[in-house]
Amino acid sequence: MSRVVVVGAGFGGLSVAARLAARGHRVEVFEQGPQVGGKLGWFSRDGFSFDTGPSLLTLPAVQRDLFLKTGAPVEEVLDLVPLDPVAHYRFGDGTELDLPGGGLPAVAAALDEALGAGTGAQWTAFQRRAAQIWDVAREPFLESALDGSRTLVRLARDTSALRTVAPWASLRGLGRTYLQDPRLRTLLDRYATYSGSDPARAPAALATVPFVEQAFGAWYVRGGLHRLARAVADRAVDNGARIHTDAPVAAVLQSGTRAGGVRLADGTEVAADVVVSAVDAARLYRDLLPRPRLQPQRRLRSSSGFVLLLALDGRTPGLRHHTVLFPPDYDAEFADLAAGRPVADPTVYVSAPDDPALRPGDDCEAWFVLVNAPVHDPGRGTDWQDAGLVARYTRTVLDTMARRGLDVRHRLRWSEVRTPADLERLTGSDGGAIYGTASNGARSAFLRPANRSPVPGLFLVGGSAHPGGGLPLVGLSARIVADLVGEA
Repeated sequence: MSRVVVVGAGFGGLSVAARLAARGHRVEVFEQGPQVGGKLGWFSRDGFSFDTGPSLLTLPAVQRDLFLKTGAPVEEVLDLVPLDPVAHYRFGDGTELDLPGGGLPAVAAALDEALGAGTGAQWTAFQRRAAQIWDVAREPFLESALDGSRTLVRLARDTSALRTVAPWASLRGLGRTYLQDPRLRTLLDRYATYSGSDPARAPAALATVPFVEQAFGAWYVRGGLHRLARAVADRAVDNGARIHTDAPVAAVLQSGTRAGGVRLADGTEVAADVVVSAVDAARLYRDLLPRPRLQPQRRLRSSSGFVLLLALDGRTPGLRHHTVLFPPDYDAEFADLAAGRPVADPTVYVSAPDDPALRPGDDCEAWFVLVNAPVHDPGRGTDWQDAGLVARYTRTVLDTMARRGLDVRHRLRWSEVRTPADLERLTGSDGGAIYGTASNGARSAFLRPANRSPVPGLFLVGGSAHPGGGLPLVGLSARIVADLVGEA
């Protein structure tokens, strides 16, 4: 068995560590921060607690596979709660929609009731196409390591599959084929933001995102999703892995032409047969493996997020687990993001689980509030370290919520702000880009950094590498890399 070093204890790093340790490899994980989890973060103050990253779990089969392959089933470790409704949507025209979690027929019925007869049929027709894309793309693009241009060539030979995936079409373009109601198109556009992308440029294959959420359900981990990261870390340790926190890695070492271990910031060198990088791919190639010929071409970074953690007095009648408040002009939001400036009239996303573990009593609430934001880029875009900007934009977000019917300014006990600059500092993500590379363009899947690096023995896992960001895809990347290590 191999000596394996994993750089970074985010969800991808922990997942691949657990899988490799369960297969008998000697695994050591080095994490720069004081705790594990990466973007599956957690913040507590005065009895209020917040997940600072993902707030729902989709495609739970990926996590079930991880836990089954490494020990006891996930249901014996975590309390997974199905969400129903998954989210409450408020559109720019004032229309409101509760999107259920009971499967595609329930979604269609809810759309007909909220948006008018026939909208359910439009969405169902779109989801049928999305299901076909899922069937064609799942194995070669999501569950396997890409084999360079040969993967695209194989797809191109299957003309039926090519027509189904429609790599020449954008997500928005595919939506317009099926969705006549503009509110349905707004709803679809939001799913591009799950990968930090622009729906007018994101590939039609991202239709699989709403399909997966609505066909297989959305789930919450009671006590907060950060418990998922801790459970995977425990599983890795139970299988023999060693996890070191407050242990930043300064460089990936090479032995001849192969990866040979890592050098820590304190100068300690740790030898290894295999190195798995779970840090942002841009940081790996720029800082940890400083050989210009190995650095991939710079790609468009995904968007980031501006976050408010709100400790509120009182309770909100009828509050759902997720609430999404759309602006009247959704296109303007993507124009602002493309220009690298804070969104003037943003979509506001609120996660407020009704979970006693997150609040000090029944007379208060803990809200995680997110708006899409450009990355931290002081030289060419937005400087999120500007205290004046942060204060102004905090007021913008709270005022926007008030205009759209969720005025909590008079209930605010305290708030904490997390900017893209904070995300970059805490997780090492390039500019705070949540998903690494944006999924924009027909060839975006082939432009994402591969799981197998140009250096033999060095592999990439996590949201900035193939197949992409979000808990399901990061979990799949860990499975792919574990298999690749076994072949190396």
